[in-house]
Amino acid sequence: MADLDRLDLRILAALQADGRLPNVKLAETVGLSPTAALARVQRLTQEGYILGYEARLNPAKLGAGMLVFVEVLLVRTTPNVFDQFKAAVQTRPEILECHMVAGGFDYLLKTRSADMEDYRRFAGSVLWQLPGVRETRTYAVMEEVKTSSRLHLPGV
Repeated sequence: MADLDRLDLRILAALQADGRLPNVKLAETVGLSPTAALARVQRLTQEGYILGYEARLNPAKLGAGMLVFVEVLLVRTTPNVFDQFKAAVQTRPEILECHMVAGGFDYLLKTRSADMEDYRRFAGSVLWQLPGVRETRTYAVMEEVKTSSRLHLPGV
């Protein structure tokens, strides 16, 4: 982050708040010309600070209102078991996130389903069939108190 100046951070904050912000409005917001703002956005994208843009969808309206976190314990912690599990997880659209963690289990999954019946089907036909899975623990979310993918940008 040492390569970023205050204007870069302001650009990132503005785009993080509204990824559809037109370049002219972005330039006004951060106090640059449109050409300079566009050049900075292109540089930030090229350098990997901006990974992409996407719309945030309403899961409840699209049949995926049930959020479930799953702890996964593998049968063995060997490179081939890890690789097989990671490859299989990539193919499942119900699995939104997969994180290898330190602690009492190997992976933490974030999944979405329509309801408990749909999740039960997913668990039986997909989750428990993933390569190397020995044990899972399921945590159904009763209320989403805070959901954000925005990063804290110091000084902005």
